[in-house]
Amino acid sequence: MSSTALIVGCVSFADDYLKELQKSHTITYSTSRSRQEFFDDCAGKYKDVTAIYYSSESHAVTGVFDKELIDHLPRALKFITFCAAGYDSIDVTACTARNIMVSNTPTAVDAATADIAVLLILSCCRNANQASENIRSGRWRHGMAMGIDPEGKTLGILGMGGIGKTIAKRMSGFEMKIIYHNRTRLDKKTEEKYNATWVDFETLLRTSDIISVSVPLNKDTTSLLSYREFTLMKDGVVLVNTARGKVICEDALVNALESGKVVSAGLDVFEGEPTVHPGLLAHSRSVIFPHIGTFTKESQKKMEMVALGNLEAALTRNTLITPISEHKKFFKN
Repeated sequence: MSSTALIVGCVSFADDYLKELQKSHTITYSTSRSRQEFFDDCAGKYKDVTAIYYSSESHAVTGVFDKELIDHLPRALKFITFCAAGYDSIDVTACTARNIMVSNTPTAVDAATADIAVLLILSCCRNANQASENIRSGRWRHGMAMGIDPEGKTLGILGMGGIGKTIAKRMSGFEMKIIYHNRTRLDKKTEEKYNATWVDFETLLRTSDIISVSVPLNKDTTSLLSYREFTLMKDGVVLVNTARGKVICEDALVNALESGKVVSAGLDVFEGEPTVHPGLLAHSRSVIFPHIGTFTKESQKKMEMVALGNLEAALTRNTLITPISEHKKFFKN
C-alpha cells in the first residue's frame, strides 16, 4: 500500500496533532524491520511517499540517513522533516542532489539544552561530581579539590545561535563577563540584549575562564577544539560541550584534563556516543551526561510539534516552515 507521508521513527508526545493530520492526509508508520528491508520497501510499498517524518529512534532499524540511504529513498520524495535541531545524521549534500528539502527543529531545543549547559557549568565550577562521589564513599571532603565561583569570570560562548543566546541569558544572573564567537557577528542591538561582546576565535580561547560550546557539527567544526586550541586556553579553564561530541578531539581533551590545562570538563555529547572515552570516565573532574540536552517531555513535544508542522506544510503547501540553513535559499521568506 502506498502512502503520502511516512513516519520513520516515532511520534510519542504530539500524537494528538498527528491524529488530526491523519484525518485529512494519509500518514503511516514505517514497518520495515531492517535497513535492507527499508530499502526494498522504498522501491515497493513506500514508492509514492512524498514526505518523511524522521526521528532518531529509527537508527536502530534504518541507521543514519547517509548517501546510501538517501539514494534508496522513493523517487517521489520531496521533503524530510527531521525531529531534531542538529542534523549531522543526514547527508545534506545527497538530499540536495536529489532535490529533497530538509527541515529541523532549531528553536524547540534552546531552553532545555541551555539548562543542561548551565547545570554543567555550575557542576564543573563547584566540583559537584567529586563531591557526590566523596560523600557516597564516606570520605566527606577528604582529598576533594576546592571549587571556583562563576561570579567575575569570563564566559566564552562558541556559537551564539538560539542555544548560545539562551545560555547567555541564563548565566547573566551570575555577574559574569560574556564574550562570544560566531563566524558572523550579531547586530549591536542583539549583543546589548544578551550583554555579550564579539571576539575572534583565538581571543575567546585565550581569555575565557569558562568555554561553552554550542556550534553545529559540520566539516568546519569537526575537531574545532584539538591539541593546538587547548594550548591557547588559560590554565585551569572549564570546558562545557552540549553541541556535538565530534566538535572536540577527546584525546586532546583528556590530555588537557590530565595536565591541568582544563580543570574540569562538562560533557553531554561524545565523539563515539554511546561509547565514552575511558579517560573521561576515569577522571574525577569530568562531569558527563548521556546526551540529555533535550531529554524532557516538554522539549520532546516541542520538537515533535515543529517537525509535524513542517510535515503539514509539506503536504498542504509544498513548503517547509523551518528548512535547514543549507536549504533556506530554496524557499521564499
